[in-house]
Amino acid sequence: MENQVVIVTGASAGIGKATAEYLMSKGFHVYGTSRKAVGNIEDNIGYDLQSGGFIRMIPLDVTCEDSVKTAVNNVIAKEGRVDVLVSNAGTGIAGSIEDVALSEANYQFEINFFGTLRVIKAILPYMREQGYGKIIAISSVAGFISIPYQAHYSASKFAMEGLIEALRYEVAPFGIKACLIEPGDTKTDFTKSRIVAKGANEGSAYHTRFTKSLARMEKDEQSGASPVMVAEAIYKMIKKKNPPVRSVVGFQYKLVLFLKRILPTQILEKVVGSLYN
Repeated sequence: MENQVVIVTGASAGIGKATAEYLMSKGFHVYGTSRKAVGNIEDNIGYDLQSGGFIRMIPLDVTCEDSVKTAVNNVIAKEGRVDVLVSNAGTGIAGSIEDVALSEANYQFEINFFGTLRVIKAILPYMREQGYGKIIAISSVAGFISIPYQAHYSASKFAMEGLIEALRYEVAPFGIKACLIEPGDTKTDFTKSRIVAKGANEGSAYHTRFTKSLARMEKDEQSGASPVMVAEAIYKMIKKKNPPVRSVVGFQYKLVLFLKRILPTQILEKVVGSLYN
């Protein structure tokens, strides 16, 4: 596992940062990406002297195809290969379906779904040529249970799950593995950086319920698991020769996934409704 080359998108904070630091401690050559990163590939570097791993922060905007290609090409030029992609960059928009403008919904998909797609498409030719590689996309519990007032975030994660499930079939003949990590509530800056739809104001018919639901979400997130727990789950997936299609982080969320499979839809709706309405 030592000295594997990994690209982690969205590595400036939260799960991405925790993952980059954890993999560095295991001896990985980590290229963390962020829109905020400045300088070239030789800058912004941190070392772990014990493991021999390092993190280099490089600029990459998942909404810009040229930016994605430049970042991936620079890593290939530096290392000659990419062993693992952790596609983590994402954002969240909250509000009722009626209140979220189409432009806001487009932005949600542009980052979470199409951003993931751009990075995967940029890296696949190199992994095919290598004859191996792992692609790990960070989804969410919201990728298998849609959450009220986060419909567009949930939909972007549902779409990601469909993408990765199909990708597994397509790239398997080339020795490439693709899988999903599904975190539940995690204590990160994602909570304060969530975008609230402009239409979700006091004039909205949904305002009272939305406000109550959002407060519940934020409380659960800030009482949630450490992002290091997600990083550990990612590392376990990297180590597996044949990783499963998905790995849910946290026992309670594994239970939720199990209940979705066995409970009648009406009962599941009542459970979710009681939590977020």
